[in-house]
Amino acid sequence: MRQAVDLLLINGTVVTMNPEGSVVADGAVAIRGRSIADVGPTAALLARYEAAETHDCRGCAIIPGLINGHAHVPMSLLRGLVADQQLDVWLFGYMFPVESRFADANFTFTGTQLSCAEMIRGGTTTFVDMYYFEEEVARAADMAGMRAICGQTVMRLPTPDAASYDEGLDRARRFIEQWHAHDRIVPTIAPHAPYTCTDTIYHEAAALCRRYGVPLVTHLSETAREVQESRAEHEATPFGYAARVGAFDVKCIAAHGVHATEDDIITIRERGVGVVPCPSSNLKLASGVAPIRRFLEAGVRTGLGTDGPASNDDQDMFTEIHLAALLPKGTSGDPTAVPAREALALATSRGAQAIHLEHLIGSLVPGKRADIAIVELGRLHSAPRYSYAPDSIYTHLAYSARAGDVRDVLVDGRWLMRDRALTTLDEPDVLRRAQAIADQIDAFLAKREVNLLDKILAIGGVQQDELFEVQAKAKITDATVERIVGLLGGADLSFSKASERTQYDTYFTWNDQAKGRVRLREDHRVDPGGRVGPKYTITLTAPPDRAEYPSAVRLGRARYTAPADRTLRFYREYFQPDQVVEIEKHRRRWRIVYRGEDFALNIDTLRGHHDPGPYLEIKSRTWSSRDADAKAALIDELLALFGVPEQALVMQEYVEL
Repeated sequence: MRQAVDLLLINGTVVTMNPEGSVVADGAVAIRGRSIADVGPTAALLARYEAAETHDCRGCAIIPGLINGHAHVPMSLLRGLVADQQLDVWLFGYMFPVESRFADANFTFTGTQLSCAEMIRGGTTTFVDMYYFEEEVARAADMAGMRAICGQTVMRLPTPDAASYDEGLDRARRFIEQWHAHDRIVPTIAPHAPYTCTDTIYHEAAALCRRYGVPLVTHLSETAREVQESRAEHEATPFGYAARVGAFDVKCIAAHGVHATEDDIITIRERGVGVVPCPSSNLKLASGVAPIRRFLEAGVRTGLGTDGPASNDDQDMFTEIHLAALLPKGTSGDPTAVPAREALALATSRGAQAIHLEHLIGSLVPGKRADIAIVELGRLHSAPRYSYAPDSIYTHLAYSARAGDVRDVLVDGRWLMRDRALTTLDEPDVLRRAQAIADQIDAFLAKREVNLLDKILAIGGVQQDELFEVQAKAKITDATVERIVGLLGGADLSFSKASERTQYDTYFTWNDQAKGRVRLREDHRVDPGGRVGPKYTITLTAPPDRAEYPSAVRLGRARYTAPADRTLRFYREYFQPDQVVEIEKHRRRWRIVYRGEDFALNIDTLRGHHDPGPYLEIKSRTWSSRDADAKAALIDELLALFGVPEQALVMQEYVEL
């Protein structure tokens, strides 16, 4: 008597991805409930089972559903937003500012639905996510019927869903408690990376993962710069730091690992860490090529991911399989470096190990969940087929197959796509809602890219000063310098603060002067008590409303200043100026009081300049144009007191000389 099953997939090439590498040429898979009941030849399973439904897979491969081991799925809404930038410019100049403005619950839910539709069409049944409003990722993935590990992002920086990391930790805790009992969704916490987190964040995250038995998700060693900075700050690589702060005391999924060292590889193998390179994203962002071959040789749990669609532009795991097979060959000169079967395993059986779900998914064996993709084999780009070699099917799937070849997808034995029709998602509606959000972002960026104020506000920490600045500048002699210094501290000219400094100014200017200009300043100050600093600032100066007095210039303008915590290269690529002007000067500065009014008095020497000076500069700022007029008159008196002749006046700023 035949046994009852719910579904029989028959007449396909069954690629089990079991430890023996079994392939059944004319094979079948029996499914009962959410699990695989049996795998074997079609004739044998038809004789053994009576199915409520039989599905013909002739001309197709039946494979385990693909596993996307690292993604930021809501970022499908940011696909194509910016390209050809360094990682820090891409992240801090575009991703974080856009997300801080637009990433909310609806953004996250809609972006996840768009990604789920794309992944299902490409045969992906499981993904590991790291984003904000992760409960919306979980909700969308659940509605789509997919399996997911959803990591609520925590950083020391404010995020779209948490003003502080304490709030982020609380949010992650509530999310895990809410979704912990779900059968397909694994809720967890995702400390973003060592360079955006603290020891406390990692300690708390590990404790939370230990309490609920969920894996910790994080980024590690994606770029060479990240490793270099980690060594300088933590005296350890990112992997070494993560081990020190407890990230490996629980199950851990570490994205990228592009620049893992030999010591790192030993550590992650011994600690059972899953590492997930993302070949397309790592190439596009010029992060490098992960040592996939070395990971496999060392026995490291290794998977594959797409990363976010904003840094990859698709979520096609067949592309990642293809690159995982090719890149190690190209970098090693060994065509056997990562064979096709191993490349496919990275997205199936090995991928399941990397995300710590090998007991449930990753191979077609009885007892595991029925997460399955059915892939057509005879399309133009994949025809003809050869079967003389037992491993030919792996070659076909790794090198010829494409996401568009996927015909059917099941998760837990439930159809998510059948005959290329999505069954759990309304594709036209998802596309419409996604484009509506993209249109808003497009309008925001179009305005920002032509407005320097919007660009500098986007990177945060900006203080605004709307003011009038009255200034006089003159080229003076050494004798005049001595006269000025001798007068300071007298009855008519007191001073409250004196300092010496070396300032390195880099100005960004544009042919369209209406844009204003940006100044990066590195200020090394020496006070009587010793050296102070350096201090780094970035200032946007709006185009001035200029008025000239006999000896001074009044500039009515807006200034926006923020801490400069990025590299000069970052700001150059972010602002894309037409010209870059560098000025180095030695400055002696006094804060003086003359007739009850405050002024800054500077004596400057320009280093490396064709006319180094010295220069006298007298400045004062005010909110009142009437006050500016009065201070201009006082500057005339100061110039006369210092013995500065009219012909010595310079009516330009240093950047204009």
